[in-house]
Amino acid sequence: MPPETSKKMEQLLSAADLAFKAEVRRFIADALPPDLAQAHRDGLHMSRERVAPWYRLLHAKNWTAPNWPRALGGPGWTAVQRYIFEGELAAADAPPLSVFGIYLVGPTLEAFGSPAQKSKYLPGILSGEAIWCQGYSEPNAGSDLASLRTTARTEEGGWVLDGQKAWTTGAHDADYMICLARTNADAAPQAGLSLFIVDMKARGVTVRPVISLEGDHHVNEVFLDGVQVDGDDLIGEVDAGWTYGKYLLGRERTNNAQVHLSKRDLARLRALAGEFGLLNGADSRHAHIARAFAEIEVELRALEISVLRVISDEEAGKKPGPQASIVKLEGSLIQQRITALALRILEVDAASLEAPEQGDRKAHEGQRWLRRHLRRRAVTIYAGASEVQRTIIAKTVLGM
Repeated sequence: MPPETSKKMEQLLSAADLAFKAEVRRFIADALPPDLAQAHRDGLHMSRERVAPWYRLLHAKNWTAPNWPRALGGPGWTAVQRYIFEGELAAADAPPLSVFGIYLVGPTLEAFGSPAQKSKYLPGILSGEAIWCQGYSEPNAGSDLASLRTTARTEEGGWVLDGQKAWTTGAHDADYMICLARTNADAAPQAGLSLFIVDMKARGVTVRPVISLEGDHHVNEVFLDGVQVDGDDLIGEVDAGWTYGKYLLGRERTNNAQVHLSKRDLARLRALAGEFGLLNGADSRHAHIARAFAEIEVELRALEISVLRVISDEEAGKKPGPQASIVKLEGSLIQQRITALALRILEVDAASLEAPEQGDRKAHEGQRWLRRHLRRRAVTIYAGASEVQRTIIAKTVLGM
């Protein structure tokens, strides 16, 4: 966003919040390895081993779980402090925190997990030593999770899981999966699901890579063939998994609004457009580009305000509602609009991923943005497709 917009946002912060922001910025500037920031800037998928030193630095500051209360080992920050922290990480191109562990599994265990589960699993999430993935989607049950076919049957005081999960982000790096499975075939679809913790090293778990459109490996197929799960790794009550799953998805959708990411991308794209002389010209193309920037900025500012409202509601104890679908839907569309504008500005051939000639800065930036553009074709699908979000909004807000 333009500097004047940032100044207006800072005017809304208290002196304590501004001091906190300065502290976070100093720490990141001193501690974040430049090569790690560059790799993230280039859009590379980094292994857990490569990111681990950065996590250890954050953990030493007790900054790995900005959304956790002190009682769970988090910093106990306010919603504003969390937002500031996440914004500074994004602006500096720091690798993102563990989305599944920190933002989804941790809060879900806090809300519905047993004391034993919290004691066993939360410390590893907090330290970054235990990586999680999410086993929801299946080949024939993506956004329509009530149609999932993975089953869990009781056996010798535990459970046995059989089925297949699809598009499982980070499964190849994960230690554990939070897995939704059917425990009652005779109940209504939503009523017969339960939520489990699955050890990814257990016998019967097979992970197969899926290479995405831009050529990276960050999603997978996961096959569960007679996987034994301890009885203590059922989260909450049997057949109540739909309630827990919706709680988790509400948090995932808010996170997937990706306001900080879009702010960073828009600012960098604006700088590139200025560098190549595409903002101040008098011809119609320059005017259209300037207008496109203005339209996206207005929508992004509105989205940011909406996300802050959702975060504040969560802090007040309110469960994520249809607002989570609204911000996820709009945030996904904005991400795609930014990368589409980048290809237009940089005149990129969207059908080519060939390496540019050395020294051709515009072509190099174009390839970087093309990979980002291809990766973000999926943002309107994962965490609930846009069509599903619109249906939720129509039913819960418009009463249709």
